[in-house]
Amino acid sequence: MANSKSTQLTKKIIIGMVSGIILGSLLNYFGNEGWIKSFFVEGLMEVGGRIFLASLKLLVVPMVFVSLVSGTGALEDIKKLGRLGSRTFGLYMLTTALAITIALVVALFTNPGLGFVQMSAPSTFETKPAPPLVEVVANIFPSNPIQSMAQGEMLQIIVFAILFGIGMTMAGEAGKRVLGAFNDLNEIIMKMVMLLIELAPYGVFCLLVKVFAQQGFDAIAPMAKYFFTVLFVLAVHATMVYGSILKIFGKLSPVKFFKQFGEVVVFAFSTASSNATIPVNIEVAEKKLGVSNSIASFTIPLGATINMDGTAIMQGVATVFVAQVYGIDLGLSDYLMVILTATLASIGTAGVPGVGLVMLAMVFNQVGLPVEGIGLIIGVDRLLDMVRTAVNVTGDAVVSCVVARSENQLDETVFYS
Repeated sequence: MANSKSTQLTKKIIIGMVSGIILGSLLNYFGNEGWIKSFFVEGLMEVGGRIFLASLKLLVVPMVFVSLVSGTGALEDIKKLGRLGSRTFGLYMLTTALAITIALVVALFTNPGLGFVQMSAPSTFETKPAPPLVEVVANIFPSNPIQSMAQGEMLQIIVFAILFGIGMTMAGEAGKRVLGAFNDLNEIIMKMVMLLIELAPYGVFCLLVKVFAQQGFDAIAPMAKYFFTVLFVLAVHATMVYGSILKIFGKLSPVKFFKQFGEVVVFAFSTASSNATIPVNIEVAEKKLGVSNSIASFTIPLGATINMDGTAIMQGVATVFVAQVYGIDLGLSDYLMVILTATLASIGTAGVPGVGLVMLAMVFNQVGLPVEGIGLIIGVDRLLDMVRTAVNVTGDAVVSCVVARSENQLDETVFYS
């Protein structure tokens, strides 16, 4: 019965997504002006989409903190946490490095920037200098956990939650009493997540109507080669790379995984935010993929912060594209620097819409490409951001399944249900 209800909800979300894309595209084609623009698109759809996103973000911090404290506090062996963390981090760095390597190879083969005619001067793109690696690592550890929660600093929240959970484990009976309270809180927050998911079809519809009414598909035409090269690599990475990781390392069926994971992909596509998708991703990982709470509550929030495979793919193709447009030759050492910089830049980067462009500016600075070249791809980046976010969250769930399987924390009965 529960599975049937979930299937119906997934269908409703897909209907909302498709309807939003069609209506938004029609409005863009026939004219998005007058009262339609002011009242419907920038009024009703804007308000509906923003309320939906705000509701998702409302649950991110409390869900991550409470769920992670519950999972860590339930661990009987503290050494297991170190093993879990090293495996998760290693897999995330591996998939990100693979993503940008594949993107560079495909882009060098398709040459998306050759023959590109620049219709007008590219718009400028300003960014702050990239913080040094020492600062990035130091900022992982919070000095004020309350401030970290208020600002949504996910890595700092994760560190504090783990320390809190370890402290509960070491506190004996007192820790067990507190753990019971956190388990109850976790159940309440999960009910709130399910309540929000019921409203998802309407939120997805509002978000996509606004995006496609404003963007349409007209922005794709001048950048078609770049756009479809990025889409192709994203599709290859999501299916072949993730599928291979599931099959080889997790001994799990990729086909079954993608069937179970569909609604999260829709969520990520519509919100273009890995952070906003965390509650839904954790819920599906536990209820449909069989990942235990102690694993999912750790790997998924961490992945939303440091696992940026889709963004890395965009950076790889964009690097080749801009270099070819401006006639700049990059050598093997430059491409190796792109791989290294993009992989490291993904650590500590917020999982919010548009952050990929900031990361791309860091990459361009490292290899001497003009940062203003980013202005060429801004027109199509909003649509690509939606797709690459879907790839990012898929990678989070894939790694969660593999790590859970290695720790005997994956319920295969649920996964294959």
